[in-house]
Amino acid sequence: MKTFIKYIALGLMLFPFSSCEDVIDLEVPTGKIRLVIEASLDWQKGTSGNNQTIKLSKSIPYFETSNNNLVTNASVKVTNIDTNETFVFTNENDGTYTTSSFVPILNNHYRLEINYDGEIYQAEETLIPVVDIKKITQSLEGGFDDELLDVNVFFDDPLETDNYYLVRYFEAGDLFPYLDALSDEFFQGEEMHDFLEKADDEDTSEDPFEPGDTLEISLFGISENYYNYMRLLIEQYFGGGDPFESTAAEIKGNCINKTNPENYAFGYFRVTQVNKTTFTFQ
Repeated sequence: MKTFIKYIALGLMLFPFSSCEDVIDLEVPTGKIRLVIEASLDWQKGTSGNNQTIKLSKSIPYFETSNNNLVTNASVKVTNIDTNETFVFTNENDGTYTTSSFVPILNNHYRLEINYDGEIYQAEETLIPVVDIKKITQSLEGGFDDELLDVNVFFDDPLETDNYYLVRYFEAGDLFPYLDALSDEFFQGEEMHDFLEKADDEDTSEDPFEPGDTLEISLFGISENYYNYMRLLIEQYFGGGDPFESTAAEIKGNCINKTNPENYAFGYFRVTQVNKTTFTFQ
């Protein structure tokens, strides 16, 4: 009897180890491969805005290691709907399409048209003006941690219209820029303020701001639709891993497939004016 029990105990001990050696092949579902449109026509204040680039690629499965997803066989053009002037973008055969003749006109409406794989994709946006950055300061009190430096950006919102903004912060060496989408819903006609504070992040190898660090700051004037789009993207990005956040969902931009609506594209066509500057921490 004792021997029998010993064999049962031995079998129970060995079973988990032997089962760990079993290889289970799981077929991970992947979504449909779609066109990805990176079409941000940004007119920097103080420049002509003639040089613009649009990038096209294809979506790839999450576990795919190949980088061969560039689209090099499309035709791209942008039309000013108000003046009927068309700007044809040159195919550079590396996934980018460029022009050196774009004419930005504030508050004019523009239409993007892409002909790819026998289908036509279109999107429309208005070139939104942007105010000047009034001042930039640094502090220890304005953020979440009184021991970390933060940067503060101030600008005056126009009183006459509803306005929406995108603020982009980028420090050389960071993997990605920090983005913030703002509305003047509760601050119309008042001074608006945005700030950024960085903490240690092992995943991205980012460190808090220190004296001598230089930050590139861009303030964009954006449409209400693009503001809503960016708010969703930012919320999903920063909500990753939070058990109290809603499940991430597929976010569609404004690019519509006119030939086959079900085969929609990812990405967004925006036309904006941007105020760029740099700030060095003291």
